[in-house]
Amino acid sequence: MNILFYFGHPAQYLFVRETIKRLSQSNRHRIRILIKTKDVLEDLLRNEGMEYTNILPQIRGNSRASIIVSLLKRTFSMLPIVLKFKPDLLIGTDATIAQLGKLLNINRITITEDDYEAIKNLGDLAYPFTQTILCPSVCDVGKWGTKKVGYDGYMKLGYLHPAVFTVNNEVLKKYGFVKKYILIRLSQLNAHHDFGIKGLNETLLDTIIEMVESIGYQVLISAEGGGDDKYEKYKLSINPNDMHHVLANAQVLICDSQSMTMEAAMLGVPSLRYSSFVGKISVLEELEHTYQLTVGIVQGDDAQLMKYLHNMLSDKDIKEKCQAKRAKMLADKIDVTAFMVWFIENYPRSKNQMKEDPAIQDQFKKLKT
Repeated sequence: MNILFYFGHPAQYLFVRETIKRLSQSNRHRIRILIKTKDVLEDLLRNEGMEYTNILPQIRGNSRASIIVSLLKRTFSMLPIVLKFKPDLLIGTDATIAQLGKLLNINRITITEDDYEAIKNLGDLAYPFTQTILCPSVCDVGKWGTKKVGYDGYMKLGYLHPAVFTVNNEVLKKYGFVKKYILIRLSQLNAHHDFGIKGLNETLLDTIIEMVESIGYQVLISAEGGGDDKYEKYKLSINPNDMHHVLANAQVLICDSQSMTMEAAMLGVPSLRYSSFVGKISVLEELEHTYQLTVGIVQGDDAQLMKYLHNMLSDKDIKEKCQAKRAKMLADKIDVTAFMVWFIENYPRSKNQMKEDPAIQDQFKKLKT
């Protein structure tokens, strides 16, 4: 089978990284990877020796017009590649995958873990043209429910499930991390669904740093786009492929990033998410209210954020408690990578099997250690 993947965000690639490796080990499949420039996406692929083509090397602007122009550029860049490669299956989150697949009558899967209302613009461009919306069962895809195939897991379990990922504590020695630390993640919030969304501001960031340092913890800041020079001494400068080992050892994560909040939950790291998105994303609502693996603070409620942060840093057993909650979550969820390999290799028959009997995925629930 010829399979073409397109990634527009590091988390999209990480989701199927192990799946791609397993599919590539079979002589029955040829894989082609296309990307655009976004944060550390290209660094991840390059560092792991993955073959790929960057069809949009210029960083996109933040305006709606820039997003539309970028979509057109991707379409015209991807079309000749698709015609030459002749894929049997197209996989990605981007609308280009769905639209080209429909135009050329190619099987196509749209992957997501966002609710339709959170990515309405993307959904309206992709969902009418895709065959399958593959997402966690808890996700709401709006009026496109007939196309949904829901699995008992999260995209982040595709690369952070214990069957796939093992924390390497030696990474900390490589970077000289000797004190307990909190990790702060600042996202640029410039995606199509981020208009009007606000996150951590400079005043609040300064207050957080002052509190954390007064307790004796180290502060590490990971900022998409580099961040402000005034925080240079806190900047996390590491190989992006080591990020999850560093995250796993953080005492607490504070961020305005939906993706890293999910990753922290998969690893059993306590997190505070400060964003206008709080209360609006089903996967995060489940992780917060069913498994108590994260806390969402609505943007503007600075006092609440600082209260939770103080309580978290004062609880000496918080990491152990969070690990117990993680274990409960993992027991309920599947090995997403094993499921993805099965689903892709057997597509589109697997889609029909999941529709007829969702319990077929239970074969992937047994934890491998």
